[in-house]
Amino acid sequence: MGDYYSSDEERYYYDDDDDRDASDGLPDLETEVLLPCTKSPSSEVITKESLLIAQRGDLHRIMDVLSLKEHHARTLLIHYRWDVDKVIAVFVEKGKDKLYAAAGVTVLEHDNLSPELSSTVMCLICMEEVSASEVTTMDCGHHFCNTCWTEHFIVKINEGLSRRIRCMAHQCYAICDEVKIRSLVSARDPILSEKFDRFLLESYIEDNKQVKWCPSVPHCGNAIRIKYDELCEVECTCGLQFCFSCLSEAHSPCSCLMWELWTKKCHDESETVNWMTVHTKPCPKCHKLVEKSGGCNLVCCICGQAFCWLCGGPTGREHTWTSISGHSCGQYKEDQEKKTERAKRDLLRYIHFHNLFKAHTDSFQREAELKETIQEKISILEDNQSTFKDFSWVTNGLCRLFRSRRVLSYSYPFAYYMFGDDLFRHEMTKIEKEIKQNLFEEQQQQLHANVEKLSLFIGEPFDKYPENKVEELRMKVINLSVMIDGICRKLYECIENDLLGSIQHSHHSIAPYMSMGVEKASELSICWENEA
Repeated sequence: MGDYYSSDEERYYYDDDDDRDASDGLPDLETEVLLPCTKSPSSEVITKESLLIAQRGDLHRIMDVLSLKEHHARTLLIHYRWDVDKVIAVFVEKGKDKLYAAAGVTVLEHDNLSPELSSTVMCLICMEEVSASEVTTMDCGHHFCNTCWTEHFIVKINEGLSRRIRCMAHQCYAICDEVKIRSLVSARDPILSEKFDRFLLESYIEDNKQVKWCPSVPHCGNAIRIKYDELCEVECTCGLQFCFSCLSEAHSPCSCLMWELWTKKCHDESETVNWMTVHTKPCPKCHKLVEKSGGCNLVCCICGQAFCWLCGGPTGREHTWTSISGHSCGQYKEDQEKKTERAKRDLLRYIHFHNLFKAHTDSFQREAELKETIQEKISILEDNQSTFKDFSWVTNGLCRLFRSRRVLSYSYPFAYYMFGDDLFRHEMTKIEKEIKQNLFEEQQQQLHANVEKLSLFIGEPFDKYPENKVEELRMKVINLSVMIDGICRKLYECIENDLLGSIQHSHHSIAPYMSMGVEKASELSICWENEA
């Protein structure tokens, strides 16, 4: 569910004096809303063309700091998941030797073979005597014949282990020189050599915790690199908004685990199973599920078996109002009754939250169609030479409506799991849960009421209003938009501090609230190309 407006389209505060006066009553909120605009972008888009530039930027930082060759720097960065700061921190804290040993880097210079050695060498892998010119020595000092090295490299590349191919020597953990790997493999299989190079290049994304592929389908070919917290929501240049942590659609204020459980619950047959538990019973003969369509407790399966609806036991067909032939219900099955009642209660609770989630999601889709309608209304007023020259208040109001409706939609799956029995059953007492639920629902209802009011204002035919009524509507939209932004901010603070923050053993965190919506990733700066 996207915002339908990019981050730079919304501006609530203007240069003319009238507009500044319009919101004098809410100075603190104005300041808070403006803050996101002053931040530099915290995410960047890496395209296929800029991937090499991005990788070289990090490689050259390590090469310059540690005076290493490129393949050694790459080995270090792959081991530390391309975290340059981590590499430097380990270097400062533990020293160069421990840094290199942990990553399998051996910075030693060896000639392939010393001149004093004979012209033939015994390869300890194939146990063949080979010419000295057919032997390759790695940085660790171990040397084997080119044929054995090549076979070893080909196997590892095909196994998907090409990023960190170790030496063949027993208990040697040194990483082989990628230049020598490329030279030997390309002589045997040039296509596999290209595959090896591609794996090394893509390791910048695959092994980097701060870079992930955009999950768009079909894939746009872009990756996103974040600068700060991994727990955030970003927008790719292809337009897809997603959670960087779990790569699903942007879903705050739901945590990633909550959203995963909710989507699974909505798409699999878990609720169908609940319905069947409540409304059907298995035939005691063929075990097919049977639904009772009448009031009589004697039911008959299509296989011909009659059974008692109350206890599920097989019976004869003869019956009266008080008894069934060949059957009398035995002892009351309390556990089964409790199980059925709980399944029914859980189903009704799920339906309640799902209906609210679906209703606001549908409203979001319908309100998205207002964008073109509003542009048409603005065009009409401009053609009529209206004294109003700035209509950003209505487009900004629509943008705020999209974002707040989205927050409201995802707040229902959050409430379903926060106050249900699935995740936090043992984390809160009944009284604590009731207090927190009331606190959350009060803010949720405030958001709901104001979002509906803003939707009503945005949908008014202001192109047909006199100018004084347009001015009145303008003030309502601006003030209500600022108020909704404040409510959303407080709702997130409530979730982060009062709800999830109070859970001792919680692994649930949510992406921070972004007043200006999901941030659109900037294009990767190409200034590194010169540094490389």
